[in-house]
Amino acid sequence: MTQNKVTPAQGKLGILVVGCGAVSTTFITGVLMARKGLTKPVGSMTQYDKIRVGRGADARYLHYADIVPLAKLDDIVFGCWDVYPQNAYQAAMYAEVLKEKDIEPVRDELEKIVPMPAAFDKNYAKRLDGDNVKCSMVRSSSAGLQGKNGQCSMPTRWEMVEMLRKDIQQFKAANDCARVVVLWAASTEIYVPVCESVHYQLSDLEAAMKADDREHIAPSMCYAYAALSEGAPFIMGAPNTTVDIPAMWQLAEQTKMPIAGKDFKTGQTLVKSGFAPIIGTRCLGLNGWFSTNILGNRDGLVLDEPANFRTKEVSKLSTLETILKPDVQPDLYGHGNDEDTQYYHKVRINYYPPRNDNKEGWDNIDIFGWMGYPMQIKINFLCRDSILAAPLCLDLCLLSDLAARAGRYGIQRFLSFFLKSPMHDYTQGEEAVNHLYQQYTMLKNAIREMGGYEPDEEID
Repeated sequence: MTQNKVTPAQGKLGILVVGCGAVSTTFITGVLMARKGLTKPVGSMTQYDKIRVGRGADARYLHYADIVPLAKLDDIVFGCWDVYPQNAYQAAMYAEVLKEKDIEPVRDELEKIVPMPAAFDKNYAKRLDGDNVKCSMVRSSSAGLQGKNGQCSMPTRWEMVEMLRKDIQQFKAANDCARVVVLWAASTEIYVPVCESVHYQLSDLEAAMKADDREHIAPSMCYAYAALSEGAPFIMGAPNTTVDIPAMWQLAEQTKMPIAGKDFKTGQTLVKSGFAPIIGTRCLGLNGWFSTNILGNRDGLVLDEPANFRTKEVSKLSTLETILKPDVQPDLYGHGNDEDTQYYHKVRINYYPPRNDNKEGWDNIDIFGWMGYPMQIKINFLCRDSILAAPLCLDLCLLSDLAARAGRYGIQRFLSFFLKSPMHDYTQGEEAVNHLYQQYTMLKNAIREMGGYEPDEEID
């Protein structure tokens, strides 16, 4: 064991969440209840998982907090932005994820979490219609930040950045926070393709923000830029392009801040990243994998818009291709689509209001075995979206804060375990790691290394 060089987790950790919807309020309520001893943080790796350190007679299995200095739940302070003005208690009740009996004990704390106006562009989420949004920096003596003629007008992208930076500064000072992490748990934006002339160089990205380029600069990019500029790690919990661009990687390196993304891996993709290795390890063939989902809540509503679904589709489709590779095993994975170059893979999401937050994922998997004889696998995962996402939020925030104190910056590949479409340097031909057990190895090795132990497992 070498000396642990991670800065201790002293003082308060501010967690600023973009979005005060079902996922956010379930996450916040759960943490507040857990630290009162009124519930258990089930599903959280940082609170329950144990990792082996040492080998042979020296082997020990320890909780993460016994290996590295994690922030304690008692030291967390929450804040948020949202297009709707309801406080966290009202939002949690409205979301109907948790029962009233699991919200009321922390009502006072939740009511104090009032969303700051969001940096919002309706063109990126047409199904949302809130009015708690930031206005252009033209002051009216009677009504705060207003546009011309007293009307609220959308700020430029650079104004959004400046407003968000001020929010972070004020929150940190008002709550006496030693450190802040910013987490995106808001809706999926419309798909923004990577544009080399805007997204590859930080100077080009900044120029586009200052020119108010609304086509190439999503509001989420303003949050990320503001967070990193204020010394806060940024986590992208939706499939948005946001930090998955070289310009943001440059900013993260310049500010020495960690970034992680993208898209929380909660239900169907968690199953896919864990089950696909069974097919691959057993050397069975795959002709096709059809996945469909039904869900309600605000997430389902936003994804009912084709442009927003496209962003999610790209994220969900990326999982299989790096686990079951036609070029490596053409006999097993080289057939099934019209071009007969690989298996057929289709993903669907259907908005179904009666189900609310209780998402249902159906998978039909057409495999084949000895002498090409076909077989089928059916998986029906009746899950609760926010119940699965909440512990991921906690883990990603605590581990991103840890990474920052350990001097790790840029893309945090060890957090791929928690994410649906893990970030990677595609400009250098790097391939994302989607295999769940390989991701878990990366996670364990990073914790070992930050704890001063040997990272003693390999990804085969």
